[in-house]
Amino acid sequence: MTLLIGTDEAGYGPNLGPLLIAATAWHVPDDCEDVDLYERLNHCVGRNATTDHHIPMADSKRLYKPGGGLLNLERGLFAALSVCQTSAERWRDAWKILASESADQLQNQPWYSEYDVALPIDLDVERRAADSSALTDGLRTASVSISRIRAAAVFPGRFNELVERYDSKGSVLSLATLGLVRDALDQHDDANVLVQCDKHGGRNRYLAVLQTVFPDEQVTIIRESRESSVYRWVTRDRQIEIRFVAKGESFLPAALASMTAKYLRELAMQAFNTFWQQHLPDLKPTAGYPVDAKRFKNEIESVQRQLGIEDRILWRSR
Repeated sequence: MTLLIGTDEAGYGPNLGPLLIAATAWHVPDDCEDVDLYERLNHCVGRNATTDHHIPMADSKRLYKPGGGLLNLERGLFAALSVCQTSAERWRDAWKILASESADQLQNQPWYSEYDVALPIDLDVERRAADSSALTDGLRTASVSISRIRAAAVFPGRFNELVERYDSKGSVLSLATLGLVRDALDQHDDANVLVQCDKHGGRNRYLAVLQTVFPDEQVTIIRESRESSVYRWVTRDRQIEIRFVAKGESFLPAALASMTAKYLRELAMQAFNTFWQQHLPDLKPTAGYPVDAKRFKNEIESVQRQLGIEDRILWRSR
């Protein structure tokens, strides 16, 4: 079987809340490396959120709009978790299952330390069961499997430390993304591997960061362009190709990664807003993006000071 790994992020631009990066790993037959998984799974998976007959799996920007609820993200993600033989029934479960290395950091931040709610939030029991059954059958019929769904959260304090170290938030994103890729490669021994990532901050050259994360590999540049940057190496009789592609949401493993990252980001922001609204009941919630983040920070300033919460764990420097 050939291993396909897709990655994506959520929360690269905001000043409030964590940066989330996710990676999903799928297996396909060896002759299907470049197959369109949407076509192969067209009887059960779709790019749109408006149908009951297909499970939505697409770039999160296509499936989620602020204030629109989490149903479209939960349908695809919870079905995928089910076929991976796991499930998140509580807010804290989601972090332990999907972002285990980040879960311990929740206790260090007041808005997460005591927060917990039942999951899923908008997906009902009947649809959840139907989606799980449909995806299980569809994957089996197509000889495709999902083997891994993982995420990493970079909370503001750590984010600020890393930006100061590397003087680039693009480097923070690239290193975290490739760390997830490395972990997925360590868990699988397939002979052929294709990795697809979204472009990071518009950059076209990734050789230096690849050599940082994979220092023992002889990475070959196949192509570096605005549309895509492609690299390849061979190690222990396995060929690994990694592509950084602009607008790569047509790659289903990357689409599921986008949904995973966005879902965890939204769970984090719900906890964050709930914490501050407990102190300021009339406070309008924020998604954390620059203009509204400044409004929010101004409105919580006096309470922040009373609680002794430092900017370094609250506000991302870039």
